[in-house]
Amino acid sequence: MAFQGKKLINDPNNVVTEYIEGLVETYPGLQYLDGFPEVKVVLRADVSSETHDKVAVISGGGSGHEPAQAGYVGEGMLTAAICGDVFASPPADSILAGIRAVTGPMGCLLIVTNYTGDRLNFGLAAEQAKAEGYKVETVIVGDDCALPPRRGIIGRRGLVGTILVNKVAGAAAAAGLSLADVAAEAKRASEVIGTMGVALSVCTLPGLVTSDRLGPEKIELGLGIHGEPGAAVADLQPVDVIISHVLQQILSTETGYVPITRGNRVVLMVNGLGATPVMELMIAAGKAVPKLQLEHGLAVDRVYTGSFMTSLDMAGFSITIMKSDESILQRLDAATKAPYWPVAVDGNRPPAKIPIPMPLSRSAKSDESLRRPLKLTQQGYLLEMAVESASNAIIGLTDDLNDWDAKVGDGDCGSTMYKGATAILDDMKKHFPLNDAAETIGEIGSSIRRVMGGTSGIIYVIMCKAASARLKAYSLADITAKRWAEALEAAITAVSKYGGASAGYRTLLDALIPAAEVLKERLDAGDDPVTAFVLSSEAAVAGAESTKHMQAQAGRSSYVSEDLLASAPDPGAMAAAYWYRAAALAVKDNYKVV
Repeated sequence: MAFQGKKLINDPNNVVTEYIEGLVETYPGLQYLDGFPEVKVVLRADVSSETHDKVAVISGGGSGHEPAQAGYVGEGMLTAAICGDVFASPPADSILAGIRAVTGPMGCLLIVTNYTGDRLNFGLAAEQAKAEGYKVETVIVGDDCALPPRRGIIGRRGLVGTILVNKVAGAAAAAGLSLADVAAEAKRASEVIGTMGVALSVCTLPGLVTSDRLGPEKIELGLGIHGEPGAAVADLQPVDVIISHVLQQILSTETGYVPITRGNRVVLMVNGLGATPVMELMIAAGKAVPKLQLEHGLAVDRVYTGSFMTSLDMAGFSITIMKSDESILQRLDAATKAPYWPVAVDGNRPPAKIPIPMPLSRSAKSDESLRRPLKLTQQGYLLEMAVESASNAIIGLTDDLNDWDAKVGDGDCGSTMYKGATAILDDMKKHFPLNDAAETIGEIGSSIRRVMGGTSGIIYVIMCKAASARLKAYSLADITAKRWAEALEAAITAVSKYGGASAGYRTLLDALIPAAEVLKERLDAGDDPVTAFVLSSEAAVAGAESTKHMQAQAGRSSYVSEDLLASAPDPGAMAAAYWYRAAALAVKDNYKVV
């Protein structure tokens, strides 16, 4: 169902002019011509037609693709950018105004994306400028590889590869080359670039409704950057599969769109389309590089990853491959003050990964000390049953924990705890010296530390470290139920010390503190250890459930309103209560059979 798109704007008719105003306020090296709303031209603040003694490089097109093209205005790249309305070519008069503002005796190069409106308007402006005595050359960029070659005048669409052409031309102009030479370098660059995009969603134009053209499990291959349908609709696949398809399409020998063959050197650009998280773009880049190297036999000289030419709020990405050589790399690496060019990318590439300087805990210990005993003692067997039951309880509670956390946090408590629980079960089969309680608790902490991120992970590591240290103060024969109670108290004290939480803060301590109090009380009263453990686990569950009525004073929940908090218990407390309860019942069920 279509619905009104949500935008942080004022009047939809003013989005481009207000964008330009914000851009030049942000970057003092830029300014704009005083011709709003008809003339929307961003130019270098240090350039005028009277004083500019180098070739001016001008590009532009419809807005909605930010940072293209105005974000690439700066020394070493574009001299001016002509902005049209959203997804609309700028009128010839605006282009001509830009030419007049920055073109000196060396002339200007117009870099134009291959769309009919852009070609016509830039072409008309170029002819008018020539009639006025300006020297003007034009390079058309069409880097789209999604569609099969067509006959007639319709060519490949201009996409994000235009940004690389802008950089080559801008660097050549900054080096003082003639107009003919700058145009030749730009044209050569435009002929060795291929791009293909993939959309996960359709963009929403300011003031209009959001299209529901794409279903929830569909993607669009070979999209147009103006919201027009792509070449094909396909099922959503893992990014590995998508990237393989895109690279195959760009490098296809059947279409012959780019003159790139095995053994060539290339530049890779992974471009976000407006609503794609940096994380996903980096995943795509990390998968594309080895595929280019191993599957296509190409040497990857540079990788540019980010949002360079977008389509408003479209989710998705495009991949661009450009054949490179030393002259191309020299232009790409040349200095520029354009605010949105990725200045941190150059040719100095150290190894992608290096060894961890500190050994992992297990590698520092002997194989003998971290080997599962061939025969378990009574305590070793009970410990195994308790750890196994506690871990399985967390695994079974995963969805509930995520649901509770979605109401009061970030929704991943169950998934995070699941990682820790499964790692503990896997490691226990091989590494846990179950007859040594202190070492086993320490190894549980190591398993958690390896796989559990975020606050939950470090809290449990701290607990395990403190409990293990407390148990190590005693010999194996001296580890009684009261020693376990001391270890639990030590774990609680450590978490409270470093995390700052205490009873009533709506955290896992609201389950563990009541458990520790009841455990100590019942043991001191002379109850048998199993009974004391089970009673303390009931206190843990009651304490966890009581968090539903508490105002959070720690963690992400402290930012959530009381009404929302009242809808769910604290997931961390519930997780602690459930594993503690499961461990207690496991000891109760297995104690008599040992």
